[in-house]
Amino acid sequence: METENVVLNGDGEYYQQNKFRPTEECPVSPVSSASQAPHCPPVINSPICIALVGLPARGKTYIANKLSRYLRWIGLNTREFNVGQYRRTAVGCKKSHDFFHPHNQEALKQRKQAALSALADLQQFLLRDGGQAAVYDATNSTRERRKLILDHCINNCIKVFFIESICDDQEIIAQNIKEVKLCSPDYQGVDPEQAVADFEMRIKNYELAYETMDHKEDKLLSWVKIYNVDQRYEANRIDGHLQSRLVYYLMNIHTQPRCIYLCRHGESVCNMFGKIGGDSELSERGVQFAKALKDFMSEQGMDRFQIWTSQLKRTVQTGHYLQGTIEQWKALNELDVGECEAMTYEEIQEKYPKEFALRDQDKYHYRYPKGESYEDLVHRLEPIIMELERQRDVLVICHQAVMRCLVAYFLDKPQHELPYIKVPLHTIVKLTPVAYGCRMEEFAIPVPCVDTYRSKPKTVGLSRSNSDALETVPGHY
Repeated sequence: METENVVLNGDGEYYQQNKFRPTEECPVSPVSSASQAPHCPPVINSPICIALVGLPARGKTYIANKLSRYLRWIGLNTREFNVGQYRRTAVGCKKSHDFFHPHNQEALKQRKQAALSALADLQQFLLRDGGQAAVYDATNSTRERRKLILDHCINNCIKVFFIESICDDQEIIAQNIKEVKLCSPDYQGVDPEQAVADFEMRIKNYELAYETMDHKEDKLLSWVKIYNVDQRYEANRIDGHLQSRLVYYLMNIHTQPRCIYLCRHGESVCNMFGKIGGDSELSERGVQFAKALKDFMSEQGMDRFQIWTSQLKRTVQTGHYLQGTIEQWKALNELDVGECEAMTYEEIQEKYPKEFALRDQDKYHYRYPKGESYEDLVHRLEPIIMELERQRDVLVICHQAVMRCLVAYFLDKPQHELPYIKVPLHTIVKLTPVAYGCRMEEFAIPVPCVDTYRSKPKTVGLSRSNSDALETVPGHY
């Protein structure tokens, strides 16, 4: 495997701050064909263009959305560029299948112009707006179109990684057309049967010119092929750490129907007294919630589902009454608060007022003394995300900070919002993956508990008063 030039921090993690800009040291080099990998001098942490390849109704936009969400969650400034949207903006919606015929020269010019407009915005994002990863969502079904991408990217020292989705399973294709394409602006107000017939003809038109990624023709390019969603994978010339992570992620996602249930443990003794961290047991009300959780899952008709907890007492006890095998994950343990373990916010303000203020200034990146930050926790939870993507129905019993990170991934929440997502005690969140996102439902169990939510105070300066520092601390015993 080739080695990508990246910066590692002290823990060996990928350093994601994009520092690259085109310079005289990175000259433009012409690309003679899509099979050639033009030379560009090694650049520290160069930006990446992830280009989708494949016929219509092969799940490319689904993959693009998932990848973008994942990359943003791990901290990369990422945007999607959907060429279909550029085409609709330029020439309007409701184009019949004839518009996509390879011999329709006028339409070819318009479609190419849409592709060029998207590439121009992609370059602007990666080279001038601080972007680190761009997902170029289009069919890119010919070698000529892929050469266009390479010309615009590699000439500017932007790495290119192709992801081709191949599907010959007619049931999957038909389901994709029904669930996604009929809702497209291209078919708004069109009779469903006519829309399906027209889209199937559109696919046939693309097939006339379709050129798959080839082992010989494209042997110098970085690409991965996905067959029938999750049936088989092929990878070629995977270049570095990030592309390896992307391939691993792609090998874990699937489209099977499922539900993911998330909840915090029942109220703990530490919760009652306003203490953070610790490894206390459940309060009496916490035990009541644990019993109610069993009834709730039965009412959901969840006879067969996996149960995951952390290794801390309060989550294990919350799952005690559930039917099934409990799998304990150390990665699901609560955010490590280091020297502030089992302290109240009032005690932290009294003993570490500067640390308390610094955390309020940047809660996502702040790391407790000898403890963790939310950023650290996201990296710790990455294996959990991979496994959740692989599984079917799962109940995860975890902690406040952990649940915030998981919800942020599935709902695509930005970093600055993540540490303030409300995930109350005795509330169950049901996540149902849908075509291009995730549907969330909340179920509050009628068992009283304390409120552990602390919003960001108005004053975050180092010289603030005790009252200003503690203005949003929730009440406790």
